[in-house]
Amino acid sequence: MSRFLTTTVHISAAILTKSRSPVYLSPSFFSPPHFTSTYHRLPKFRRIICIRAVDSSSETKSDGVSSENQEDKVDSKSELDDNGSLKGNVDDYPSGESEFEKPGAWKSFIVKLRMLIAYPWQRVRKGSVLSLKLRGQISDQVKTRFSSGLSLPQICENLIKAAYDPRISGVYIHIETLNCGWGKIEEIRRHILDFRKSGKFIIGYAPLWGEKEYYLGCACEELYAPPSAYFSLNGLTAQAQFLGGVLEKVGVEPQVQRIGKYKSAGDQLTRKNISEENREVLNTLLDNIYGNWVDKISQAKGKKKEEIESFINEGVYQIERLKEDGWITDIKYDDEVISMLKKKLGIAEEKKLPTVDYKKYSRVNRWTVGLSGGKDKIAVIRASGSISRVRGPFSSPSSGIIAEQFIEKIRIVRESKRYKAVIIRIDSPGGDALASDLMWREIRLLAESKPVVASMVDVAASGGYYMAMAAQTILAENLTLTGSIGVVTGKFNLGKLYERIGFNKEVISRGRFAELTAADQRPFRPDEEKLFEESAQNAYKQFRNKAAFSRSMSVDKMEEIAQGRVWSGNDAASRGLVDAIGGFPRAVAIAKHKANIPQERQVSSMLLS
Repeated sequence: MSRFLTTTVHISAAILTKSRSPVYLSPSFFSPPHFTSTYHRLPKFRRIICIRAVDSSSETKSDGVSSENQEDKVDSKSELDDNGSLKGNVDDYPSGESEFEKPGAWKSFIVKLRMLIAYPWQRVRKGSVLSLKLRGQISDQVKTRFSSGLSLPQICENLIKAAYDPRISGVYIHIETLNCGWGKIEEIRRHILDFRKSGKFIIGYAPLWGEKEYYLGCACEELYAPPSAYFSLNGLTAQAQFLGGVLEKVGVEPQVQRIGKYKSAGDQLTRKNISEENREVLNTLLDNIYGNWVDKISQAKGKKKEEIESFINEGVYQIERLKEDGWITDIKYDDEVISMLKKKLGIAEEKKLPTVDYKKYSRVNRWTVGLSGGKDKIAVIRASGSISRVRGPFSSPSSGIIAEQFIEKIRIVRESKRYKAVIIRIDSPGGDALASDLMWREIRLLAESKPVVASMVDVAASGGYYMAMAAQTILAENLTLTGSIGVVTGKFNLGKLYERIGFNKEVISRGRFAELTAADQRPFRPDEEKLFEESAQNAYKQFRNKAAFSRSMSVDKMEEIAQGRVWSGNDAASRGLVDAIGGFPRAVAIAKHKANIPQERQVSSMLLS
């Protein structure tokens, strides 16, 4: 096979989005004729961020807000029993749970001095409320001041800064329909709970929401909604769409090789209905996501799980019921909530509530609020989007993983002595197989000289997981879509379509298999089909064997959990594909642990993205 390009199958699934937006469940390595990939270039800039000291204890805490903010711990290189479950832990990873440290008198004085000399764009009026509007897409990349949209690292960073900023009295969050996966939702929710430890208020307002938005809102100290709010708490669904019948009618025959019985990416093109294997995967993912949602909501609201499920199954649509049953604090319009905040802060009703928005507050330096980092440095490399080997001519500047650029960053970090450890943040459904392998090799080389932690966000499947498995330690969120160790490749036979529209194509070639992918006007010959299948099988075996090698697992054991299957983060952890459950703070704590940096010592991270 001359090359593998990428196409991703959109499965419009309310597993992640209540059917409002597509989600990648089975990304593929797919290279049909007339399909082109759009390559994306990452912006080059660096930013220094300090990481606050984190708790090194791995024991579960149950007091106050922290009881709901605990990670399920699954640790590295654990032995598996015959059922694939963990038998024991070799390493005891730090939890990475944040602990709010009230600054002393001297530090408070220093912070006030820093605020006096801060640049004008970093000045905030005393007593201000940080205003966050969470809606639409959320990227795992850091945005520049000229970029639009929300950035997960900046949302989390703003909440950390606001907790320590004496000028910020509290946070007011507007929550509407979100277009992101559950991994990002979990990270934001964790930071909301961490912010509450500061003792400052954090109020939510949700005019338009479903399960995902409520999952964030119920983590706030109080949650309000207007009387006309659009809300839906009816449960979650998974949907799979198929083009097999459509392509048949227009005279297009997809000739697909799918290696791995759970690798469902090609199904959208070839099938007219869902396969039993795909149904099994979707049911399992749906069970995990729904179960996690019910569990966390029951903890937040102090209700039994049975009560939560009973409420969902009632089909409640009256906003008054939400208030009566304690799902929201009260029914109020935005202006009424603002009036309430003025009263809380002792501001006269006729005066304006002092607020600072998300974008402006993102420009406030952490140093200004006393969160300067230490001498020890950890490199952070963010990798989001589909994977391509090189940048294409029509690439957009802000999305996608370009292997050439990513490898350049890896080599810079590897050759530098300034970094004690590396965190690679991965949010990718996969893509180019060759590019994925080249990045795997470079990450593997990096891991020979420095501790490398892979921190996976919404999805790390196919090529995304290929990258992650080169790291020494892999973290995922509870619901990160993980694995999909399999291969899909194919071409389209457009012969019938060409005949219908009166188009003719003649191919003159030299070499027995020269027309393998070039001849799209006819199906494969038997010998071509055999070669195509063998090539795909070889690609799968390379992927599977490297996954087994990377995870210190036998090939037979890896084969049981590969087969193109997508797992949730928790299920992947119990099968050895993931070492621990947690987000970026825990990745930092583990990187410090691996680099022999004391947990109480602050570190600085250099963000290369």
